[in-house]
Amino acid sequence: MSDISRRKFLQTTSASALLLFSGLGRESQAASAQSYPSRKIGNIKNLKVNEQIAFTYPDDNSPCVLVNVGQEAFGGIGKGKSVVSFSTLCTHMGCPLTYSDGRLVCKCHYSMFDVSRNGQTYQGLASQWVAQVVLRLDAATGNIYAEGVEGLIYGRIGNLKLS
Repeated sequence: MSDISRRKFLQTTSASALLLFSGLGRESQAASAQSYPSRKIGNIKNLKVNEQIAFTYPDDNSPCVLVNVGQEAFGGIGKGKSVVSFSTLCTHMGCPLTYSDGRLVCKCHYSMFDVSRNGQTYQGLASQWVAQVVLRLDAATGNIYAEGVEGLIYGRIGNLKLS
């Protein structure tokens, strides 16, 4: 039997443990990965400036709003890239947000989010931007579809899960 130093033993076992555990969990993450559903929200031909359409996405427990802000907005679609959509749950404590004059406003603690700048917080206690719904426009029909969410919806550990 050969003599092995304590240092060499620790280096070898540490490297082995690192290799073993580095791949752990990847398979389960890939297996649990889900894609967002595609949901028709409305038609761009019927959406006037500052008009809102309330809907839920990606499930019935997540209220959202679609709005034409009348100016170019980050992530916007349509002519002028002015149609955007966001979760209407405040990132501070989950209170409902309402759209008013180019911003989402929380009536509970007065946080405000700029809808032209992808939901950036600019006033109040919220420290996270509000989640933005990824939109797709069918140019042939004018239909608007929700296709995903950027950012985390309040109260969730994953947007496709409630807990």
